[in-house]
Amino acid sequence: MQPCLNQSVDLDQLAKDINNIHRETLLRINKNDFSHLLQLERWGRLCTIFGYATAWIAPNPVSALLISQGIFTRWSQLTHPISHGAYDKITNVPNRYKRKGYAKGWRRWVDWVDWINPQGWHQEHNVLHHYHLGETNDPDQLQTNSSWLRNSKYPLWLRYSLVALFACIWKPAYYARATIEELYILKLKKRGEPRPHISFIDSINPFSSVGRLLWVNSLCPYIIIRFIIFPLLFLPLGEVAVTYVFINSVLAEVFTNLHSFVVIIPNHAGDDIPLFNNRPKNQGEFYLRQIIGSVNYPSNSNLNDFFYGWLNYQIEHHLWPDIPLSQYHLVQTPLQQICKKHKINYCQESVFLRLKKAINIMVGTTSMLKETPQLKQQTLK
Repeated sequence: MQPCLNQSVDLDQLAKDINNIHRETLLRINKNDFSHLLQLERWGRLCTIFGYATAWIAPNPVSALLISQGIFTRWSQLTHPISHGAYDKITNVPNRYKRKGYAKGWRRWVDWVDWINPQGWHQEHNVLHHYHLGETNDPDQLQTNSSWLRNSKYPLWLRYSLVALFACIWKPAYYARATIEELYILKLKKRGEPRPHISFIDSINPFSSVGRLLWVNSLCPYIIIRFIIFPLLFLPLGEVAVTYVFINSVLAEVFTNLHSFVVIIPNHAGDDIPLFNNRPKNQGEFYLRQIIGSVNYPSNSNLNDFFYGWLNYQIEHHLWPDIPLSQYHLVQTPLQQICKKHKINYCQESVFLRLKKAINIMVGTTSMLKETPQLKQQTLK
């Protein structure tokens, strides 16, 4: 099914309809939404606790998967919505759960132990990705980011193998680097300097300006905490225990990279998802792009959503990034009705089907849709 980029869509009315849902949602937000966040935080912490509590016994996938889920939960269900200010409007919420307090200063390594720099994440994700979705300035545009592989002369089996390898190290290899790059470029922009061209080698070179930021602010601290300090905490149980915890920590890192890759990469990719040539002309067009440029996965229970990290509500999230996670299922049906009213395709499919489409984009067997006059005339069938 093709997306709707139909010029006959009443963009002003679309904007009004979507703003009405947002307005009603903001009035509905209360302390129960924050309690829901705390519940998710407890679930994530329990995964981490039970994971490490058993990691010293022997290398095993169960402990690694629990640690992995704890890492994934902290990013997708705490850092992600809090950084968008989703809980700022609720009274009596501690500052550490608000955008201005979370992961700031010394709390960086208390609130969010991860490869990704919080300030860089804000610039790369909250600012550039959300407000330039599918455009040239979208740093997460998969087809552009994969051009080196798509345009290579590697045989297809090797391309798929490289994607599989990349998925295992996705966060340090891509997100840590991309967020630091955008933070570095922002600092240059504030000084009035032009945007530099940063090669992959420069970005990981510890002796370059941007590479030094990456190693000092992201890679080294995380490696020390996750793979040295955490295993050494089990030294009273013996050196073998330390070794087992280290092995399970590495395995957990692979699992959490794969997990996040599977649910994040397909959110805005596929041969049925369009790219955009310019900026949206008005609010209605901006909303339209968020809908047709995003993909949802099945959503049927709190536990299901927990494993997806609420990234299965990607369309709702891109329209209203400042609402709590617990509100997504409440706004989903009204939004689907609006899409039906305006004849706009609302894409919700299996994550594995979408993953296949995304990987095909990466290896170059398919391409994203281009915004053309012909595409703009297509309507929902």
